[in-house]
Amino acid sequence: MKKIDTSRRDFLKVSGLATLGLSGAGALTHSHATTLRRPPSGQAKNVIFLVSDGMSAGTLAMTDHFVRFRDGHPSHWINMYETLPVQRGVMEMASRSSVVTDSAAAASSWGCGRRVPNGRINVDHNGEEQESILAMAKRNGLRAGLVTTATVTHATPAGFGANGRRRGDEQRFAKQYYERDYDVILGGGQRFFDASQRDDDLDLPALFQRKGYAYVTDRDGLLAQAGQQDKLLGLFSESHVPFEVDRLNTDDINKVPSLAEMTKAALETFDRSGDGFIMQIEGARVDHAAHRNDISGLIYDQIAFDDAIAVALKYYEENPDTLIIITTDHGNGSPSLNSGGPLGANTLGKVANFKRTIGSVMHGVHRNSSVGTIQNRFEEYAGLKLISDEVQAILNHMKGSWQHPYDLMNQAFVTTASVVANHLQVSWSTRSHTSEFVELASVGPGSEGIKPFTKNYELFDVMRKAVDIG
Repeated sequence: MKKIDTSRRDFLKVSGLATLGLSGAGALTHSHATTLRRPPSGQAKNVIFLVSDGMSAGTLAMTDHFVRFRDGHPSHWINMYETLPVQRGVMEMASRSSVVTDSAAAASSWGCGRRVPNGRINVDHNGEEQESILAMAKRNGLRAGLVTTATVTHATPAGFGANGRRRGDEQRFAKQYYERDYDVILGGGQRFFDASQRDDDLDLPALFQRKGYAYVTDRDGLLAQAGQQDKLLGLFSESHVPFEVDRLNTDDINKVPSLAEMTKAALETFDRSGDGFIMQIEGARVDHAAHRNDISGLIYDQIAFDDAIAVALKYYEENPDTLIIITTDHGNGSPSLNSGGPLGANTLGKVANFKRTIGSVMHGVHRNSSVGTIQNRFEEYAGLKLISDEVQAILNHMKGSWQHPYDLMNQAFVTTASVVANHLQVSWSTRSHTSEFVELASVGPGSEGIKPFTKNYELFDVMRKAVDIG
């Protein structure tokens, strides 16, 4: 079992960021901030759109507190606010059918410039398909890419490049990516491309390779192929890629790349041709952790996303004709650090000891598990010493002898999160999406289009106008 060293140098080493030429906050220097006195305006050649799926305001704040506590410097996202002339505001993310959006409608609002009903991918309320931003980019001679820690055909990446009445039509979206010739596709979801698991028996990886794509399935293959060919397909798991804290602490750490490594590989691939591009980068598992009220999953995947921001900003320093947009599609869970003790040590120091997500800690635990078994797993993988009454509360929920009065929170993992909150002082208001206004920040040419208050669909025109398409 690998133990996470809390020093920044060792963290960069195990996470793969050492291979990116980054050195923590030093990648974004204060001297750089003095050379860019206002956001550059005019034409952009490239667009990099980064979305931390399901990131509530509390997630951004807690992660920054954690990085400062552990590493002695701010997160890259907040450091950007401190050192660069950033256009910043909040964004309303309502869908056509609800003030609380799902990821499909949220990404589609950016991807086609219209609010669509929840569950649809670039199909409006009248049932009409709308051209996506990546399809438009290809039609106008730009290159297109999708990078994610979810399946590459999941709702958020699909919102930039696919069309469908149902967000779950992932086999269909995989075929659309092939037909639309998107240049870089990196993430999870092998099962939607594999002939033996597809309803139409299409061997999509083979078809992509015949088109000239390099096809990779592990971290070593990605690092070897990055920048070697003009087109790149990387599928690193059957479903979503592992949660970051699990990835960092398992023996197959070298088999799955980090989000930062995928981002760097995509940029190196685009740079081969010198053509402009539009790319979406998604930290998807932030949302999945929030749905589970899983604090270690949440913070470590937000850090993984933050490291991808560092890669994008380094690219921007070297290519100032690049528009970068950083945001989230909706809040989820609304986690809050309620009391952290001296400098947050009671929470932040303990999170640094986690070797697994809470879901992984509880893997294999069932209603007939012993109190001691659960206590031992939490002590081994999370460094927490649960008292027997706390464990019994979890088991009571599993056995159905206790029910949460709020139906939406009536899940055993919510009870587990409440028990963990006794030790970490992190509470959750829900296990679902929220209607909160979300964080929005941008640098580069075209960023002047970001207003203090933005409606989600307006980002489509910000991107389209920045690269002058459509």
